[in-house]
Order: sequence, then C-alpha cells, then structure tokens
Amino acid sequence: MKTRKDTKTGILDAAEVLFASRGPNATSLRQIIGKAKVNLAAIHYHFGSKESLLEAVLARRLVPLNAERLALLEDYELTAGKGAVPLPKVLEALVGPALRLSRDPGKGGERFMRLLGRCVLEPDEKIQGLINTQFHYVLERFRPALLKALPNLPPEEFFWRIHFLVGAMAHTMADSERLRDISGGLCNPDDTEGMVQRLVSFLNAGLKAKS
Repeated sequence: MKTRKDTKTGILDAAEVLFASRGPNATSLRQIIGKAKVNLAAIHYHFGSKESLLEAVLARRLVPLNAERLALLEDYELTAGKGAVPLPKVLEALVGPALRLSRDPGKGGERFMRLLGRCVLEPDEKIQGLINTQFHYVLERFRPALLKALPNLPPEEFFWRIHFLVGAMAHTMADSERLRDISGGLCNPDDTEGMVQRLVSFLNAGLKAKS
C-alpha cells in the first residue's frame, strides 16, 4: 500500500515529466492523474490546484539548489572577511550548483532543465511570477557580493550584464548537448566541472568589460 509520502512523490514525479514534455498550460490534471495512477482527490489533498502543484514541482528542485548557492557564497564571504569576494568565486557559487544539477540524472536534472525552459517560454503571468520569485530571492542575496566585486560598474550596466549572465547560464543548462554536435564531439558537456569553469571565465570577463 502506498503511503501519503509515496503518493505525493509519485504525483510530483508524474507532473514534472508531463510539465517538461508538454508545458504546464498544455498539461491537464486528468493527464497527471493518469500518469501518477491516483485520483483527483489525492491531488487536491496534497496540492489543492494545478498551479500549486507546479509551484511544488519547481520548489522541489529550486529550494535545495538555491540553498547550495547561498551556502557556497557564505563560505566565500567568511574567507574574504571584510574584503570583497573575488568575482570568479561569486560567479562559481551562482552558476556552479545550477550547472551541476542540469547534468545530474539522479536529481532529474535534464528533465527539470527542460521544464524550466518551458516555464520561461510560457506566456502566463502566474508561471512567470513563480520563476521570477525564485530568481529575485537569489539575486537579492548575490547582488551585494556582485556589486562589491564590481565597484565601478554603473547601475544600469550592472542590470544589463546580470540579464546577459542569466541568459548564458540558462542556455548552457538547457541546451549543452547541442555543443557536442556542433563541435563534432570536440566539446564534451559531460565534463561538468570544465563547463562550470569555462562559463565562470566567460562571465567574469563580460562583467568586468569596459562599459
């Protein structure tokens, strides 16, 4: 007999697969019920609505991801003391955990990255709000460290470059396999740590470029 925890996890797993493959708006509760092999009452009991279910699916991956980011940043800040954390260290704390998740099949990385891509492209204010809430939470914590490492960057330029940073990170997470194809196998996206260091170097140069 399934426990409540098993049922809840099964619903989350089924919803994540369907949301990633079809998109949240194109996925119905009936489809989730069928894949999870539960009844509608179980979804209402555990989540209440499809919107709350999507929020739970996102939070299941994003909350531990963001906790890892913040823990790394705090470690680097302790080491730096009153000084600025070197920009590459700030960037590694921000993008490293995300790229590692995207390449971790044990944590559903590829599927979750596909889901995030779907959510970003959905023309739905509620879905965009869920994504923005998670991102703003992280940005507000990282912003002081980034500004301290980039003391001469004008405010307008700072936000443009953060916008480009997020785009480069999101594309790398969601579509790194394409790199293997276009490079004829020369570039190996399975080299996760190499990918992290290359992205950090790229972003470090871009953020420090003359405006």
